[in-house]
Amino acid sequence: MRFAALLKWLFGYPGYIWPINLFFVAVTCATWFYTQPALALCINFEAGWITQIYLRNLALMWLYYGGFHLYLYTLKREGTHQKYNKKWPARKSRVFLFGDQVYDNIFWTAGVGTIIWTGYEGVTMWLYANHHIPWLDWAMHPGYFILGFFLVPLWREFHFYWVHRLIHWKPIYRHVHYLHHKNTNPNPWSGMAMHPIETALYLSVVLIHWVVPSHPLHFLFNLQHAALSPANGHHGFEGPIANGKVPTGSYFHYLHHRHFECNYGESTVPLDRWFGTFRDGQPDGEGAKLPEEHPS
Repeated sequence: MRFAALLKWLFGYPGYIWPINLFFVAVTCATWFYTQPALALCINFEAGWITQIYLRNLALMWLYYGGFHLYLYTLKREGTHQKYNKKWPARKSRVFLFGDQVYDNIFWTAGVGTIIWTGYEGVTMWLYANHHIPWLDWAMHPGYFILGFFLVPLWREFHFYWVHRLIHWKPIYRHVHYLHHKNTNPNPWSGMAMHPIETALYLSVVLIHWVVPSHPLHFLFNLQHAALSPANGHHGFEGPIANGKVPTGSYFHYLHHRHFECNYGESTVPLDRWFGTFRDGQPDGEGAKLPEEHPS
């Protein structure tokens, strides 16, 4: 029974592999074969190939985050029936840049976030091209190569939990993480609406590839998963959406934006349960009597 449950968790729908992680693997493969600069070009830092990466990443950002926003917030195809907070983003507020939550979030996510994303990618591709970090040959180690795609999302959750706990330390929160928590009613563009220091810490999940043998595909999967998936957890709707066909949304993470000092990680690796920071949001459950103001 345990083996059957494991298979269902891995291969069921929705499950660990399908559809979200397999979708990001497909995106990674498509970008690697059709839009990634040849590794030989990355031996030297040059504007051409770095710009190519930047424009590709910016396009992905607008397609993914912008797609969720178009469907859920511009066209409002789901209405507010499945929306955690029935209010729409603040369009007139001095809390946000430009007095507008959406414009503020786009600036930090697509503007600043894409630059830092591209920086990590550019440096790491240069390291791969110059053989400064260990390379995994898929033909020599096919099992390890495939296993890498299964392990990356688990590593992402482990890394995210501890980085998230770190930036909730009051001195860092006051100067860095507070910016992200302006979004008590998040929308897709809130996903990477972070201070540049927080974005750099968050995307440092890919530094593991500098020391652990891996293929550039593993690195790209890790980086693109980290850069794009926050749209899923911040769009503010309970999934599945699109007539029940797209399993997306994260009440687990919405509760973190509502209550702040809980649910620092994700739900696959139960670190919040293990370390006593899990909240279920129920009035009489583990989410009871949580503060709803920013930490002082």
